[in-house]
Amino acid sequence: MKTIGIICGTGVYSPDLFSASENIIVATPCGSVNLIKTSYSNNTIYFLERHGKHHSVAPHNINYLANIHALKKLGVEFVFATAAVGSLKAEITPGSFVIIDQFLDFTKNRPSTLFDEASGVVHIDMTSPYCPEIRSTLINISKSLNIKTFEAGTYVCTEGPRFENKAEINMYKLLGGDVVGMTNYPEVVLAREANLCYSTVAMVTNYATGISKTPLSHKEVMDNMSLMSENIKNLFLKAIIDISPLRSCACKAATSELGNLK
Repeated sequence: MKTIGIICGTGVYSPDLFSASENIIVATPCGSVNLIKTSYSNNTIYFLERHGKHHSVAPHNINYLANIHALKKLGVEFVFATAAVGSLKAEITPGSFVIIDQFLDFTKNRPSTLFDEASGVVHIDMTSPYCPEIRSTLINISKSLNIKTFEAGTYVCTEGPRFENKAEINMYKLLGGDVVGMTNYPEVVLAREANLCYSTVAMVTNYATGISKTPLSHKEVMDNMSLMSENIKNLFLKAIIDISPLRSCACKAATSELGNLK
């Protein structure tokens, strides 16, 4: 049996892919976290709504530290995350998925480590930020389900909550960005510090400013997200079953200092 966390963002709010669930609250050193506990195919699943109920928490106000602390405390080993993104490239069309493999951080005011001064200086390797085993599993399942998926891509994380302007988008493109969003950092780094196997499916809801021929709106994001909901449901259900419980990747030993998280 595996213990899996699912972190869902804009447009993915409830664990309607599961038959039974219960609400739980987990206390952490950084605050309390509301989660939904459920199961699937004899695996324990913890479902975390990144923006809270009814999309009530803006990207820059999300308690990323508490969220990862809670998953670690619950014994989660694997984390599947979703993120609504805008495309920086014409070929990455709305409605497609990107199994991201790198990120560029343009956030400004977010705590980005689980370590404090008492822990000492910690430098964590981020050569491959996203778990290669989960990424490989998601890619293979996407192919089998005929979901239009890009097997790699660089996620540009901005502070939000505003959308980006055209000059910023041009800069991100020049720097090698493929998609842009507001939530994947510092989540990906914190997951690595907590020795979790973590991967994100970027769900392309729109073209970014300057690429899109119309002004961006939250409604456009939500409308396109709803069209992709069945694909993300099928992808995650299959991944829950297919992911190997053995964890032969380096994620589980990225750090040793967090082994006694309370």
